[in-house]
Amino acid sequence: MKKVAFYTLGCKLNYSETSTIARKFEEKGYLKVDFTDKPDIFIINTCSVTENADKKCKKIVREARQISPNAYVAIIGCYAQLKPQEIAEIEGVDAVLGAAEKFMLIDLLDGFQRKTKAEVFASEVQKANTFHDSFSIGDRTRTFLKVQDGCDYTCSFCTIPLARGASRSDSMENVILNAQKIAKTEVKEIVLTGVNTGDYGLIDGERKYRFLDLIQQLDEIEGVDRFRISSIEPNLLSNEIIEFVAKSKRFVPHFHVPLQSGSNEILSKMRRRYKRELYAERVETIKNLMPHCCIGVDVIVGFPSETEENFLETYHFLNELEISYLHVFSYSERANTKALEIKNAVPSKIRQERSKMLHSLSDKKRRFFYEQNIGKTATVLFENDIENGKMHGFTENYIRVCANYDPLLINELKKVQLSQIDKNALMEVQEIDFVYEKH
Repeated sequence: MKKVAFYTLGCKLNYSETSTIARKFEEKGYLKVDFTDKPDIFIINTCSVTENADKKCKKIVREARQISPNAYVAIIGCYAQLKPQEIAEIEGVDAVLGAAEKFMLIDLLDGFQRKTKAEVFASEVQKANTFHDSFSIGDRTRTFLKVQDGCDYTCSFCTIPLARGASRSDSMENVILNAQKIAKTEVKEIVLTGVNTGDYGLIDGERKYRFLDLIQQLDEIEGVDRFRISSIEPNLLSNEIIEFVAKSKRFVPHFHVPLQSGSNEILSKMRRRYKRELYAERVETIKNLMPHCCIGVDVIVGFPSETEENFLETYHFLNELEISYLHVFSYSERANTKALEIKNAVPSKIRQERSKMLHSLSDKKRRFFYEQNIGKTATVLFENDIENGKMHGFTENYIRVCANYDPLLINELKKVQLSQIDKNALMEVQEIDFVYEKH
């Protein structure tokens, strides 16, 4: 029985796909093992959102070779689709598979016999037009359920449409079926994921469903305690969706809504499909209906031509919004993107300074959001995340809490009182009571 190990870089979508591919290996009689357990085969699922992700891929290959020098190393994922020949030249790589080929790798690689030269299976991204359903099981307390793939947007900084192809979705029936399968496991929370999740509903280029239709159906599934939406574009986050989540049985009060810039001038150059005014409206609507709702924000600093004035527009806009935390990205030049045509690149040092300012703002926003919740009662899903005698989990509105370790709490939903913020900016809890077991 050959041993196979997996390593995933990047987003929740990649995790869902890695888990699904791993199950295919197990069905074929392979033994899934840890990365350090001297496997016969390594499968590395890559990301290529930033240049740093590419470097991480090369480092993982080196580590794999040190652990198991004679193992077979295959690279899949976004980086593999964008730069297959470049990856094939990395010392230690045996195969590279693109977006259309990665789910067929067991058949394509024919027993995983190493050859003198790396094999490349990477067709044009237009051929990545089939939806492959995926969900993660067994890796984490939460499951990532893929409902959508690809993107039809043309943001000037982004390579994802080049790496994953056009927007396409799973059928409503199959998403429900997969959610029902997950409901029969120990999993208590499903995170809906995709490249452009809110664009759910396109099948063979035709819109068959709306994202709202999907979440309304999922809300009726018995056996799943929580659904969480991973990320949704502000122009696709309709008032109907917000209103539904506010009154739903299972969807939690947490939205992650990419902004990227608080300057309309920069948003236009980024080719985003909204202005800051619409974003502010969405935040206001969420907070009016769900004052306790957590709102996360993606933001990019140092986009080409971003002046100090543009950046300060973004900073002050975010400072005034009722948001809960930021994911800050420094702009990274990516081949074949329109942003490369924009003049006046921002020096790396300035990008770093702006990133630091927004990270500090994020810390301030998160702490204020946590402080607003002190004394309130919440339900925590505890995870197998133990450190220094403490365990961690998340409330429905995404507050990360810590409590004294108790093995009986792992993967359990518990009613707690949020008591105080500790020195690590985690919420401490009191009065842990049994809520219910999943049946």
